[in-house]
Amino acid sequence: MIQAYFFDLDGTLVDTEILWVEAMELLAREHGYPISRDQSLEMVYGVSWPEVYARFRKQFPALRWSLDEMGELLAPHFLRLRDSRDVRIESSIALLRVLAKDHPVAVVSGSYRSDVAAAVAIMDIGGLIHFYLGHEDYHPGKPHPACYLSAAERAGVLPEHCVVFEDSNAGICAAKDAGMYGVALARPGRPVQDYSRADLVMSDLSGFTPEMLLSA
Repeated sequence: MIQAYFFDLDGTLVDTEILWVEAMELLAREHGYPISRDQSLEMVYGVSWPEVYARFRKQFPALRWSLDEMGELLAPHFLRLRDSRDVRIESSIALLRVLAKDHPVAVVSGSYRSDVAAAVAIMDIGGLIHFYLGHEDYHPGKPHPACYLSAAERAGVLPEHCVVFEDSNAGICAAKDAGMYGVALARPGRPVQDYSRADLVMSDLSGFTPEMLLSA
């Protein structure tokens, strides 16, 4: 029986995953670190901020910035991109609103808690979710299952009774390794991901029902 639902943030509830990729390219170019779009995608897409930083530092060992220093430099680029468009994925937010009527719902993100809080405010779901987690709340980041195991513990629900909505391979792997159902959101026009471990793959979450998983 499904007892709780956990939503990834970037790329699942708000269309910001690709903005982080673009912001990373802008930051790297600004400071003389040449990276291609494919390299930026590999570094950024679907993983937590500490892992993004680790991958960037591995490619550029002479990097002088700390984790938080790089985050502070990256944020203005991201915010300019985010504020230039409506980033809400309305169909996903609508599903969250429906599920929150009868079940605990939480947002589990690899971003800073401050960024998660800002997105929660943009979506106007603060009164619906039980809690949210940012990268400061668990270690290590996705694809490790720590984030979702922490969410299940906080929700007071066994992992096998939880459903996770994710848009990335790393997130789906984190969900499955935590022992949860994993529903992949594969939106048209977004980078192709390996969703082979997902229990269900959808291009739009508005049609989701629990029966889709329980009858699979």
